[in-house]
Amino acid sequence: AKGAEIAGKVCAACHGPDGNSPLSANPNLAGQHAEYLFKQLSDFKSNGRSNPVMAGMAGPLSEDDMKNVATHYASQKSQPRKARDESLVRQGELIYRGGLVSKNVAACASCHSPNGAGLPAQFPRVGAQHAEYTAAQLKAFRAGDRKNDPNSMMRTVAAKLSDREIAAVSEFIA
Repeated sequence: AKGAEIAGKVCAACHGPDGNSPLSANPNLAGQHAEYLFKQLSDFKSNGRSNPVMAGMAGPLSEDDMKNVATHYASQKSQPRKARDESLVRQGELIYRGGLVSKNVAACASCHSPNGAGLPAQFPRVGAQHAEYTAAQLKAFRAGDRKNDPNSMMRTVAAKLSDREIAAVSEFIA
């Protein structure tokens, strides 16, 4: 209840009251693992993940506030999305499920699960995420602008992907 209250006052404008963001540039939080959400909020608060808007939002939150918000959004139901560019979905599915052997890129499904649900406390849920948001995050990992991933795994993977491959994976994930 405390998490829902905070989310309604602080987070809903960008992420929606139930975590299904109305804005494709902002992530859907509904159904995301609470541990992952808490880590991201903590990283924004400490500037371990750089985003001036989110640093300002997370800054005043206590550890309990962040846990409550994370638990609230984790308990919400994610709404399915639709790809913006259907012509890329098949290529994205092949990369997501099978990787890119020629570039030594493992299948996304090996960490984020075949249905995109991820693995709690290890790998985030990516299924039903906005394609625009996913592509932006992959490009940030590739550029080294996003550095809060354990063992730089996502930076290593994203560095091997072209813009078209990123777009394709993002469309499939959506």
